[in-house]
Order: sequence, then C-alpha cells, then structure tokens
Amino acid sequence: MNCAIYARVSTRDKNQDFRNQLIALGEFAGKQRWRIVAEYVDEQSAKDGNREQFQRMFQDASTRKFDVLLFWSLDRLSREGVLETLQHLQRLTSYGVAWRSFTEQYLDSTGIFRDAVIGILAVIAKQERVRLAERTRAGLERVRMAGKKLGRPTAKADSAAIQALRVGGASWSEIARRTGLARATCQKAVL
Repeated sequence: MNCAIYARVSTRDKNQDFRNQLIALGEFAGKQRWRIVAEYVDEQSAKDGNREQFQRMFQDASTRKFDVLLFWSLDRLSREGVLETLQHLQRLTSYGVAWRSFTEQYLDSTGIFRDAVIGILAVIAKQERVRLAERTRAGLERVRMAGKKLGRPTAKADSAAIQALRVGGASWSEIARRTGLARATCQKAVL
C-alpha cells in the first residue's frame, strides 16, 4: 500500500518538533509494509482547514496518489470541531483513501473493522449536526423571547402611491424602481 503521512505542530507550541512525528509514523508504516510516497507537514494551528499542506494532501488524495493516510492523532489532523473533523475523514473515505491514527488505535479505516469505524463516525457526525441545530434553535428562541423580531424587516408600501403610479401607466418594473421596493411587493400592495 502507498502511504502518505500528515504531521502538524502548532506555532504556539514552540517546543514541538514535527520530525518526532515523522520518525514514529515512518517506523510504523514500515512495520505495516506500507511504502511512504508523500509527507505533508504544517507548522500552524489546526483551527481551520486553510493549511497549505493539509489542502495539498486532500488534492493528492482526490487523485489517489496514495492509498492510506497516517497521522499522529486526530487533533494533529484537525481541531475544527467534531463535525468538521469527521467530514475530513469521510472526505478521505469518499476518495477511496483509508486513514489511520497512530496514537488512537480505534481510529483506523484500514483494518477488519473498517465499516464499523466509519459507521460509528458517521453516527457521531450526525449527532453533532443535530446538537448544532438544537443549539441554533435554542438561541433563536431566546432572542425571540427577548422581544427581538427575526428575519428581514417588513417592507412598507404606500398602496395609494403605487396605485396612482399604476393608473398613470407605469409598469410594475418602473414602479418597483421608483419606490425602491420589490416588484412582487408593489403588486401585493394593490391587491
């Protein structure tokens, strides 16, 4: 199997050296009889996916330049949150690329429990989406209860002025332009 290694250290952790990860991951890949064909190293925070080598790794994964991605731990791969991190793993899977965490043996899509691991991660991601939606609804309800009106402000249409323009021969588009209202809003105001 062709293997790619992803290593990352944070710029805030000055005492970290990505080479420690590369050595251990390289030894592990050798024991698995995986041939290392690429190494991707980022020296920055993983709070988002805008990391040069991270993006390059996904580009190469999409063209199947490697069969398996090996990384130190899930937090070395991403710290964007549960849902986003699981989406990264699902993205690799969708490309036909397996993945494995060196320090978290249960995060392994290369073994006999591959389908079980991917299924469990998909359920966790779904639960995170549900929790996010629940938090959003709770926040919106709290704002509503505080008396704030949500959504776009209601357009104030002077139906008499619109009717006068229409009787004067103005088209709906012309009326909308003159009043600064949407065409449909003008039409509803005189119905």
